[in-house]
Amino acid sequence: MRIAMIGTGYVGLVSGVCFSDFGHDVVCIDKDERKITALKGGKIPIYEPGLEALVDKNVREGRLSFTTDAAEGIKGADAVFIAVGTPSRRGDGHADLSYVYAAAEEIGQLMEGYTVVVTKSTVPVGTGDEIETILRRVRPDGEFAVVSNPEFLREGAAIDDFKRPDRVVVGTEDERAQEVMRQLYRPLYLNETPIVFTSRRTSELIKYAANAFLALKITYINEMADLCEAVGANVQQVAKGIGLDNRIGGKFLHAGPGYGGSCFPKDTLALTKTATDAGTPLRIIETVVDVNANRKKAMAEKIITACGGDVSGKTIGVLGLTFKPNTDDMRDAPSLDIIPALQAKGATIQAYDPEGTHEAQKILKDIDYKSGPYETLDNADALVIITEWDQFRALDLGRIKQTLRTPVLVDLRNIYRPEEVAAAGLQYTSVGRPD
Repeated sequence: MRIAMIGTGYVGLVSGVCFSDFGHDVVCIDKDERKITALKGGKIPIYEPGLEALVDKNVREGRLSFTTDAAEGIKGADAVFIAVGTPSRRGDGHADLSYVYAAAEEIGQLMEGYTVVVTKSTVPVGTGDEIETILRRVRPDGEFAVVSNPEFLREGAAIDDFKRPDRVVVGTEDERAQEVMRQLYRPLYLNETPIVFTSRRTSELIKYAANAFLALKITYINEMADLCEAVGANVQQVAKGIGLDNRIGGKFLHAGPGYGGSCFPKDTLALTKTATDAGTPLRIIETVVDVNANRKKAMAEKIITACGGDVSGKTIGVLGLTFKPNTDDMRDAPSLDIIPALQAKGATIQAYDPEGTHEAQKILKDIDYKSGPYETLDNADALVIITEWDQFRALDLGRIKQTLRTPVLVDLRNIYRPEEVAAAGLQYTSVGRPD
């Protein structure tokens, strides 16, 4: 089938490339000429393991192309996906749908024959209705169906998530559109992937409900970690003990400095705004948003306490800046709250991230960016782990002890065992565990 993917951000690029690898002809469209030029030259604007090789393969085999010319992709397409950004609006937290609606206007002007218009962007309930209204206004005689098909991609594992998903959600009651969507995802039938057909509004809500629930699990275990510290319990053992219950599950029960990224902060906020507007406020999710914001600030205080209660004039080495490993995404990363708070208390920061330095430099100023993990130790009074990249999991603890001016290690991701750190002679602070 022929697919047009509008937007070459994280979701659009990964989805378009994976659809082409399924055997479909895909044209990825973006108004950013520099991004399209880079993609045509084989340069990938985001870091995602395996993506560059997959782009190269499908471009060479003629199934994937990139353009700024919307007509080139939309005309004659069986399905046109809208995968543009929906950032939070300043002031009220609602999702900004201006890019989505602009894409709908353009699709209406260019589509030919029966076209399935698919919303891949994360959008509030009722957005599909508005897209349909726009298309009907622009093309009163047009043959089309508007479908919701939310993404459930984890940064760092997006290709696997697309090709081996837990489920595919499709929001439409139009039988013709359902058949088109079945054909698009036909390769997944081999894996017996459940395809859940719902109403469009239900599909739109599923995405927000899923992300809010996962954010809830993270926030819940972070509060349990605080309780564990207060009573002398171990949050990792608590998480294991409750996670083995099949009704709960162990995923997203890892205590840390709070959630971040492109989805959870934006989507929880948008969901609470939608619920408030509908007269059914979601008090639990509102609390999750507040607790997570305070969590990040509290991590700076934890570091200061580990450094003897004062970081003025001290140098702190930081490992990991992105919101999670295997991505260069800095959006709402805990480091964006923790590092400025330490700087405000007089600390000097030197930091290293395997993939996020370029993006971090645009946001975090007055930082000495290092070329490797051990370089962050030079003349440092403490070492702090914020993001759990694999290469930080087996550091030479003896070397850390010898290099630091004071032997302080603060592990906000619990990637080390307290006893092994203590054996190396380091003063260890982790999250929710007796240290």
